Amino acid sequence: MADNNQYINYSCHFNAFREGEQFVQHQSLSMVISGEMELNDGTERKILHKGDVYLARKNHLLKFIKKPLEQEEYKSLSIWFSDELLQQARDQEDYVLEEKLQTPAYIDLSGAQHLRFFMESLLQYKDLLENKAPELLQIKQKEALMLLFAYDKNLKRVLFDFTDPHKINLEEFMQQNYHFNVKLERFAYLTGRSLATFKRDFQKIFNTSPRSWLQHRRLQEAYFLITKKQQRPNDFYLDLGFEDLSHFSYAFKKQYGHSPTELLKS
Repeated sequence: MADNNQYINYSCHFNAFREGEQFVQHQSLSMVISGEMELNDGTERKILHKGDVYLARKNHLLKFIKKPLEQEEYKSLSIWFSDELLQQARDQEDYVLEEKLQTPAYIDLSGAQHLRFFMESLLQYKDLLENKAPELLQIKQKEALMLLFAYDKNLKRVLFDFTDPHKINLEEFMQQNYHFNVKLERFAYLTGRSLATFKRDFQKIFNTSPRSWLQHRRLQEAYFLITKKQQRPNDFYLDLGFEDLSHFSYAFKKQYGHSPTELLKS
């Protein structure tokens, strides 16, 4: 098992902060302590407020934007569950997954008041959980699982699901998720393919490489937002998967022959 202190995270930001890679690597239970959290799974955006609790699903694409308020910095608390811990819990219950549960990339648990009380209680152990008491952390992780399953036993079908993604329609998946900022290995895994098979299938479908197609598709959407919606690049370049505004502007001009600002003025 990895070092336990990586399985609890207290996050604090004074400015709006977006997660870099938008691929959920751990099953995690989180609560907003102050400020706001925007979650976007590609089809729906949701704003979570102080006291709201949610479960983020492993092996899903999800955008996080952490937003401080005018008089309130952003703070959150997350407790992560390793596969080893979850497998131990499954084995102790002799649980057999009969059918996968299809849910979005996150599950809003804000209606479960006892989960909020539990997360608030963890704040009292901040120093111990982060640094000095790995045994206590494991106890709290197991307590969190008990509370989750008491709230909804179907969550076992989420947390005890260790199956890899099955092979899915690549074209449909990419058209829906091109704006997520993740590595090609992540896209390959989520479509049920090795990286080599993903690249080969991609070439057959799109007649170009994944990297070229992703940039072209993102710039195509940017062109629409600028010319039809009159949106400024600074407002959307991160949402389209670009990490750097200057790189976006350079690539845009190279593809369309005009800079974004020139099109906005026209």
